[in-house]
Amino acid sequence: MADAAVNRTGSQIQRVLIAADKFKGSLTAVQVAERVTAGLHRIAPQVEIESLPVADGGDGTVAAAVAAGFERHEVRVAGPLGDEVTAAFALRDGTAVVEMAEASGLQRLPAGTFAPLTSSTYGSGELLRAALDAGARTIVFGVGGSATTDGGAGMLAALGARFLDEDGEPVPPGGGSLGQLATADLTGLDPRLATVDVVLASDVDNPLTGPKGAPAVYGPQKGASPDDVAVLDAGLAHFAAILEKSIGGRAAEYAVAPGAGAAGGIGYGALVGLRASFRPGIEVMLDVLGFGPALERATLVITGEGSLDEQTLHGKAPAGVAAAARAAGKEVIAVCGRLALAPEALGRAGIRRVYPLTDVEPDVGRCIAEAGPILEELAERIAHDFLT
Repeated sequence: MADAAVNRTGSQIQRVLIAADKFKGSLTAVQVAERVTAGLHRIAPQVEIESLPVADGGDGTVAAAVAAGFERHEVRVAGPLGDEVTAAFALRDGTAVVEMAEASGLQRLPAGTFAPLTSSTYGSGELLRAALDAGARTIVFGVGGSATTDGGAGMLAALGARFLDEDGEPVPPGGGSLGQLATADLTGLDPRLATVDVVLASDVDNPLTGPKGAPAVYGPQKGASPDDVAVLDAGLAHFAAILEKSIGGRAAEYAVAPGAGAAGGIGYGALVGLRASFRPGIEVMLDVLGFGPALERATLVITGEGSLDEQTLHGKAPAGVAAAARAAGKEVIAVCGRLALAPEALGRAGIRRVYPLTDVEPDVGRCIAEAGPILEELAERIAHDFLT
């Protein structure tokens, strides 16, 4: 083991654990770790550093799993508009990490294009089927960043469910067509789903419909007008009512369960059709990525994401990392692009100090464009403050 560094209190720092999420639009979680490592080692080359990029179930989840040693698998699936895209999932020892945004995310839409009424999760179902084909026995299904609001109907259709209108024809793709649904038949779902454990990993605990439901809260982010939101909310409510006729009362119960409204209601489809169990995304991913053993080895933890704000405190990766580290008695500091939390809130979250890019470069545009070098400079400051 390398010689331990000593901080200002005289205590030894033997290993730094970098467990940060992406800086959205600037750096991936892997790149964040690389830049922080470079800056730390310029000032404290003797310090041992372990990198464990993290994610909370949204976009970047597969990349975090691959960085932790999972094998990347690519497959051609339908994008949210039906065009074919190449999507990836991660697999290790029978556990698959599937990220719905890989197939059905906003990132799959052409720039400036939204399709709130017609975008479908069919490709997410194809991605799940590919994970089953690869031998997955446990599937961590990370949901977030979706372009869709179809309640997971497309996903379930790809896995064998049938959703028919009054004429016995399949309803068109997208949440805007759910009002046409007359019958739902889940008996054709892939039988392998009965033998695997599906974990719904999300930082969203909204119900399916209503003022806090998927269309009202997240529809506008996907280009939905107020009229579109009303159509989608009514369609999802109708979807749940038809499913209740098909499979019984649990369909209604799942509609108000935490996580049902995640990713345009795909959480509902996972709960009702895949018998998934809901867990906060960051908790699931920390388990899957092996955060516990890495935390035991660390004496200082560095976490972070692009913006540390009120959303961070509600299930985002830095809050999950800080909570686990505090429970283990480990000191936590954070890096970010922008800081919008008061010191009191940071303290309650278990984060001792934050280093935002804007401390170095006040111009936000330059922070985004030059995030890597600026982050290295911040890491040098961290090394001076905590490792020398």
